[in-house]
Amino acid sequence: MKSEIHPDYHYVVFNDLASGEKFLTRSTVTSEKTVEWEDGNVYPVLDVEISSASHPFYTGKQRILDSAGRVEKFKNRYAKFGSGAKKD
Repeated sequence: MKSEIHPDYHYVVFNDLASGEKFLTRSTVTSEKTVEWEDGNVYPVLDVEISSASHPFYTGKQRILDSAGRVEKFKNRYAKFGSGAKKD
């Protein structure tokens, strides 16, 4: 890799505001806020609204939409528009 062309890649704590979970990982983002982690070191912390700890897809709490019911409602509502008397 070429030197001095890549962004600074360092440890950052991501704080999920929805679930309260915190993740220590590496990233290029920076923050003025800091937090002392479990290992005793101080890391920048970035608050996020949603993460894998609170997202419905990853937690298994995803709602399944009733698409068949919606299609039937649509067909019933607009069935009369296709077979009407022609206007001259």
